[in-house]
Amino acid sequence: MTRVPLRKALADLPPYVPGARAPIGAAAYKLSSNENPYPPLPAVVAALADAAMDVNRYPDMYATELTAAIAGSLGVGAESVVTGNGSVAVLAHVLAAVCEPGDEVVLPWRSFEAYPIAVTLAGAVGVPVPLAAGGRLDLEALAAAVTPRTRVVLVCTPNNPTGPAVHADELATFLDAVPSDVLVVLDEAYVEFVRDPQAADGLAAFAAHPNVVVLRTFSKAYGLAGLRVGYAVARPRLAAGIRAASTPFGVSSLAQHAAIVSLRSVGELMARVDAIVVERDRMLGGLRAQGWDVPDSQANFVWLPLGDQASSFAAAAGRAGVLVRPFAGDGVRVSVGEPEATDLLLEFASTARH
Repeated sequence: MTRVPLRKALADLPPYVPGARAPIGAAAYKLSSNENPYPPLPAVVAALADAAMDVNRYPDMYATELTAAIAGSLGVGAESVVTGNGSVAVLAHVLAAVCEPGDEVVLPWRSFEAYPIAVTLAGAVGVPVPLAAGGRLDLEALAAAVTPRTRVVLVCTPNNPTGPAVHADELATFLDAVPSDVLVVLDEAYVEFVRDPQAADGLAAFAAHPNVVVLRTFSKAYGLAGLRVGYAVARPRLAAGIRAASTPFGVSSLAQHAAIVSLRSVGELMARVDAIVVERDRMLGGLRAQGWDVPDSQANFVWLPLGDQASSFAAAAGRAGVLVRPFAGDGVRVSVGEPEATDLLLEFASTARH
């Protein structure tokens, strides 16, 4: 009996590993996914209830009202904004729009684990570049990895899962070194949590360089991870290409309404972000005081470079009531959650340290 063959690339495709969830009936703080610990705003819940009455209808395919709202909040033209089913889906559309089979995509590693998956499914070839000390992106090495076959370079800032943000001066040097026909994707999924005064401004880089595309999301700071809304900011010609490669009706009507209301409630949401940043800094300070080697983080998580001890640390943390995200052989990422979760994490970490 013959079988329908699958693409050969799938055999080597690394699986995307989601953050662990607590078993049914068990009590544990979930710090294994980079989620916002706060529930949706009441106004968002009300918008979802209203929008639910129309789920028998297709959503606005181009998310016209949401696109205009995003563009207005960023000070760019609506023709430069492309929405999608989370920023990871938008990244896939970006790659589909610009990559031919066999083109190279240069990416930092370790970084967002969906990158190799998206690159492979686009038919491109990933070129991973190791991080520098302290979990920082090595932009000089990324630029040096560009060849005539390179079509895209991915720059995650702040970098997931390690936390540091790219600095403005190093990004400027990097962009000057990259050929103008190579697309540079600045993945700013955690930009709202950045407090480093030296951090690069993705929108300023976009304004200055036609080959820059900025990715952002409503999943983190805006607390809409379950609704999947992300977007790209690109020059109109590139944006049109990304839009053409996008999944039709990719952003649900529920998600569109929730994101619009969230943009109108940005002050209230950014107050929550400020509270998460305070908790992040408390977690960083507590871990460092215990003697842990923790790099700077400008996101809503911290990174413990534990190497081969990552999996055992995560397993023990789970038994102690804190679910964290291990990256086998590299380290553990701990998302910032409730203050009580930080207390328990620091209590466990102190015991594990000794």
